[in-house]
Amino acid sequence: MRYALHLSYFGKNFAGWQKQKNARSIQQEIEKSISTLLKQEIEITGCGRTDTGVHALNYYAHFDTPAGLPDNFLYHANAILSKDISLHSIFKVEDDWHARFSAISRSYQYFISLKENPFLQDMSWTVLYILDSAKMNEAADLLSKFTDFTSFARLHGGQKSNICHIEKAEVTIRNNNLIFEITADRFLRNMVRAIVGTLVDIGRGFTEVNEFSAIIEAKDRSAAGASAPAHGLFLTHVKYDQIIGDGDIINVEDFPYL
Repeated sequence: MRYALHLSYFGKNFAGWQKQKNARSIQQEIEKSISTLLKQEIEITGCGRTDTGVHALNYYAHFDTPAGLPDNFLYHANAILSKDISLHSIFKVEDDWHARFSAISRSYQYFISLKENPFLQDMSWTVLYILDSAKMNEAADLLSKFTDFTSFARLHGGQKSNICHIEKAEVTIRNNNLIFEITADRFLRNMVRAIVGTLVDIGRGFTEVNEFSAIIEAKDRSAAGASAPAHGLFLTHVKYDQIIGDGDIINVEDFPYL
């Protein structure tokens, strides 16, 4: 039987989602919790990799087990887990449902604090320079006109293709926070953070809006700006090609304190 999990995690104390030999990961922590509870070795497959320090409001994973689940499974699994991870719901899915490959789009938000805020220091990038959000939004709107994002890809990142189809990209301001939101069918490693770093250069006047297209067309990582810090980035939504959970999923909809 295949089960899907809906969860959230605070990424500060983890080396990203993927299991690693010498570092603590989200995947490893969840596998350990469920394996302990079910008294069998469980392998978890996630909807994608997030890098060290990146957070997820809504993340999905799946695992297989030949047996049913014990009563109060979520309660007991969460009791074993680190408090930086919360399992929200679990539900049976078809055997061919896949947390990664059944997804048709993903959305990320990046948060920039425009004023010092002690409550947000681990969840947003504090930028105290004046940013022209209108110019940043004008540049962000250009992203959907392109498909090759080599200029924003991590060098030697391991991806087979740098082609992505962006549905939406915009910048908004709310309560002294600048929020960059982007939705696409797939993302390259470091892509969102590289885009944000470049947009901040535009917002500060270091780069002009009319140079943004040339940066993308260069297909050269050195043409773009430096990557924004990991701790401001959240995976916020994953859309699937079929309805899952039969209404049991209640998305974590908004960023804390906003």
